[in-house]
Amino acid sequence: MNWNALHCCLVPGFLVVSVLIPREMVRAETASQVVDVATLKPFCVVGKERRDLDGYKEAELMRHSGKGCLTHMWFGGDWPGYHQTRIRVYVDGEQEASIDMELGLGHGYGFGDDAAPWGGTKLGKTGNPSGIYNTYKIPYGSEVRVTAQRSKDSPEASPFWWIVRGTENLPVTVAGVRLPDNARLKLHKLVGHIAEPLEEFSLCDVKGAGALYQVTMVGDGLRDTGDWKDISYLEAIVRAYVNGVPQAMQLSSGLEDYFLGTYYFNRGRYANDLAGLTHLDTKTNTFSAYRFHDVDPLFFQDGFRLTCRCGEELEGKKLHDPPDTSFTTYTWIYQW
Repeated sequence: MNWNALHCCLVPGFLVVSVLIPREMVRAETASQVVDVATLKPFCVVGKERRDLDGYKEAELMRHSGKGCLTHMWFGGDWPGYHQTRIRVYVDGEQEASIDMELGLGHGYGFGDDAAPWGGTKLGKTGNPSGIYNTYKIPYGSEVRVTAQRSKDSPEASPFWWIVRGTENLPVTVAGVRLPDNARLKLHKLVGHIAEPLEEFSLCDVKGAGALYQVTMVGDGLRDTGDWKDISYLEAIVRAYVNGVPQAMQLSSGLEDYFLGTYYFNRGRYANDLAGLTHLDTKTNTFSAYRFHDVDPLFFQDGFRLTCRCGEELEGKKLHDPPDTSFTTYTWIYQW
């Protein structure tokens, strides 16, 4: 058998152990990362000024058979409540969509905020109220189907535009690591949860192995006295409980810095490839923001729970005076 050897070297203060690895194992692991580019076949479905969503029915935008992943979606249209339009992605014949999102929240913004243009490589909004896009990699093994449905709060009829694109046999990577072929992107939602001061609540609680991909959060402080403390729920620390370990890993010192902001988002909106603040109103104590983890990975092998609090404690004392707060969160996780 041929061997690769990691040779010993002398380093003061360290014991270095050499390891012999069969060359066949090295080749196998390397080959598993290689993609035959001849098998990469793009596909795309476009809808131009269509009436498929008239009458509030769930309309199929595209269906494709085979193995691969979606790589891009874009949506156009203009009607009241447009941001509440439901987009669903069904993979591998599932009856209940593993991705079921409102257009706005599914693209990182809440409250139907009309700010534009903003965005990065993975999501953004170029117009008002539409021009909404993403480049989420959504893998599937045998079939993928995308549908849309108008909100009942919207007018019954109005034209709709869309682009849905993907590539057959394209693998998905997170932080340079190729995910297993059975990895699937799933959306975990918490909608309209009213949290009391200092309550810790779960954004997701999943079993098995996977990797966190993205978090979108909408917060609404339910007290309006005009005092800055009405938005002090932003003191919350985001926590992760990984692989069943009861001790939390703290992911931030406050809620705004989890989304890469500072001092209660004191410079207003921003958007980049890693995070963005897509809505902020200090008069109504509301915000929405997104955060990606595709280059800042959080992998897990035996369960993952992500939590937030309504405000925070410091040295055993409540920080400031956070109000009851309504939270809606979208947590995207690759699971296998």
